[in-house]
Order: sequence, then structure tokens, then C-alpha cells
Amino acid sequence: MLNTQPNIARFDDFYEALLAAHQDLPLDQSHALNARLVLLLANHIGDLDVLRDALARARESASTR
Repeated sequence: MLNTQPNIARFDDFYEALLAAHQDLPLDQSHALNARLVLLLANHIGDLDVLRDALARARESASTR
């Protein structure tokens, strides 16, 4: 089951690290970084049902903007 509740102990620190990882990258490299991060985290999760649920929720939220 996908956990959608806040679950990052130091969210602000993570957000700062995420922004720093993208700093000074051209748009194509920034997109590539995001893709690699998604694949690394998907591998860490490892559960296809959870990943499909996450994809569906992300797609749904993207189409409502």
C-alpha cells in the first residue's frame, strides 16, 4: 500500500538537497536527474503494485492542474 502521509523526518532538508542537486543544470539534465531519481527510488520500493498506485496518483494530480 502506498503511504501518502507525511513520512520524511526533515522534509525541508530533503527539499533543499533536491534543489541543490538541480542547481545550475540545463533543463534536459534536470529532467534526466529526475528520471534517474525515480528509477532509483522505484528500485528501492520494489513493489510493482505500490509503484503502479504511485504512477496513477501522480498522473491524476498532473491532469487536474
